[in-house]
Amino acid sequence: MKQLLLTAVFVSISLITLSQVKGVVLGYDTLQKKAIKGASLLLLESQIKTASNEEGEFEFILPKSLPQTLVISAKGYYNDTLILTKKDRFSALQIVLYSQKLLPEIVFVYRKADHGISRLKTLHVEEINSGELRKAACCNLSESFESNASVDVNITDAVSGAKKIQLLGLDGVYTQIQMENIPILRGLESSFGITSIPGTWISSIQITKGTGTVVNGYESMAGLINLELKKPDQGEQFYANAYQSAVGRSELNLNNSIKISPKWSTTWFLHGSTMLGKMDNNHDNYYDTPLFKNSTAMNRWSYQGKKMEAQLGFNAYIDEKLGGEINASNPYQVITNTKHLDVFAKTGFFLKKPTNSIGVVYALKRHDISSKFGNNRFNGFENRAYVNALFEGVIGSTIHKIKAGFSVNFIQLQQQSNNLEDNRIEIVPGSFLEYTYSGIRFNAVLGARVDVHNLFGAQFIPRVHAKYTLNEYMDLRFTAGKGWRVPNFMIDNVSLMANSKTWVKASELRPEKSWNIGSSLVNKFNLFQRKSNLTIDYYFTYFDNQLIVDRDVNSAFIVFKNEQNTSYSSSLQVEFDIEIVARLSLRLAYKNLLIRARYNGIEQQQVMVPTHRFLTTLSYTSRNKRWEFASSLSVYGAMRLPNFTMNNVLYSNEKSNAYPIINAQLTHIYKKWDFYVGVENLSNFKQANAIIDPANPFGTDFDATRIWGPVMGINAYGGVRYTIKTKK
Repeated sequence: MKQLLLTAVFVSISLITLSQVKGVVLGYDTLQKKAIKGASLLLLESQIKTASNEEGEFEFILPKSLPQTLVISAKGYYNDTLILTKKDRFSALQIVLYSQKLLPEIVFVYRKADHGISRLKTLHVEEINSGELRKAACCNLSESFESNASVDVNITDAVSGAKKIQLLGLDGVYTQIQMENIPILRGLESSFGITSIPGTWISSIQITKGTGTVVNGYESMAGLINLELKKPDQGEQFYANAYQSAVGRSELNLNNSIKISPKWSTTWFLHGSTMLGKMDNNHDNYYDTPLFKNSTAMNRWSYQGKKMEAQLGFNAYIDEKLGGEINASNPYQVITNTKHLDVFAKTGFFLKKPTNSIGVVYALKRHDISSKFGNNRFNGFENRAYVNALFEGVIGSTIHKIKAGFSVNFIQLQQQSNNLEDNRIEIVPGSFLEYTYSGIRFNAVLGARVDVHNLFGAQFIPRVHAKYTLNEYMDLRFTAGKGWRVPNFMIDNVSLMANSKTWVKASELRPEKSWNIGSSLVNKFNLFQRKSNLTIDYYFTYFDNQLIVDRDVNSAFIVFKNEQNTSYSSSLQVEFDIEIVARLSLRLAYKNLLIRARYNGIEQQQVMVPTHRFLTTLSYTSRNKRWEFASSLSVYGAMRLPNFTMNNVLYSNEKSNAYPIINAQLTHIYKKWDFYVGVENLSNFKQANAIIDPANPFGTDFDATRIWGPVMGINAYGGVRYTIKTKK
């Protein structure tokens, strides 16, 4: 019988490490845990032996030859074993032995933290698991970051309901989004696609700041967000989530996982949502949020064999939105219709040498979208194909790892907006090589890739990531690298059609290229004998070329132009977590953003980006785990606003007000049922005059894109979840 709890023991950064491995041995008899004096600890291979003291503490130095098997034994308790590797140097162990009076059927479960920075990875990867996602209604991906300081989600206009993410203060098009390492939400999906992925499908989210690895592609300029969905062989046998908001939004999600055979399993995800409430809380005669209907389905299969594993499936959705004026003889309407279908597959082959493997990723996508903003029209379709083949192996030992492979992107894209067109076919083959060094304290990932674009030629992408373990509680990371992308200026900015301005296209289409450099410090320690964590990170992005959207140059035009060597951004974030008392956690975060470029010939802050943002979250779980409470307070600082004209008067150099957003949710868990109620925007803050000249939507002054805060006020919601877990 093996029952072992291995956790990190955190102390302050000033603590001097006395030995490579130390820890404590505890005994458990269902009533209490107590230190075991004289517990025997033996490394089998090297025959190094020690015993715990009166406090149950022990320490020893690991031999050079690893791995080693550690056997722990004590009179009256079941023996246990642990495999120690090089990664366990300078670590601290908490070992729990179970009394022989306990029945063998008793199982101890270790609960992973809901949120944190992965200490094992070289890159700065922030992990959000299902426990964190449960703390909000989390109806789609755009609502999965309400309690996250790294990612901001912004409404792009006051009429269409489109949302975009920001990472490091940069537009979401500079962040590569993947579903289990398959690129998604690219091209025509960039503006509306983020609301198409239900949060109930997601098991965890990994956020990587700075350029990702070259294996994932060339488009991660600000960072990478990877979504892990519920696995067919691990997902719920049945899961249902029903949601209803006070403003008229309804949603139903159904998941079903089936184990067909020892090798095959499958999962169905079904989603349906509607918005029927004609809400106009700010009394401007426009929908606060558009009416919509959305139907989404995904089916995925998993195969687990001895020499091969595979995953394949499809995802399809239809989305219809209607916004604009509510009552008018000739209403200003905003209509968006989207149809999407993609199929994907991942195959992995295990070679004779156990450390070597080959993986291949395939993806095909068809996306159609049509939008109407009053008299403005946008239509587009996209066909996309993607293949990524990867070999992974070692050089001599697992200290030196190597990845090599190639990828091919095929994109057929057509966009038409009023009198503008952007039709092209892109074929981008590429190859990459990546080397990973895993030392005792120092890890590094060095990579490079070359991609040959049929329109823009060869592009060379170098990237480097490094991590140094200062001690067992503190890590220092560094990253630097290049990224590039081909801009899609129409769909990337389709929300800017919600005004009367004329678009002026750039003289030529050029790839956007940027360099990103950053560093982070992660420190885990005890503060007032409570587990705490401090994270500080800073990233600087410099653009060799960026497609600038200039809304200040003229009140009648929106100008798209290429700016070379003039655009840059910096992001500083400080985050502190502490468990105040048992099961009550507090998180404090501050972020400073400087996003600079030349607008109207002057270097200044980008519009609609707050320089300062504060976040506070508080979460509590009752002792019997039947009650969960979570709340968040976000304070957004002032933002620079674009110039506008009203009655021939120019308004310039204006800034928004700082404002708070308060969300809270209470969940009760009873057997297989979860009942939750919550409130959003508890302070009932609403942006005044969100639409310029709303009475004349077809006039020259109308503008619904000067949106910087919420249009809808307070919103209450409730829901129920029902889960039948898969039997193991």
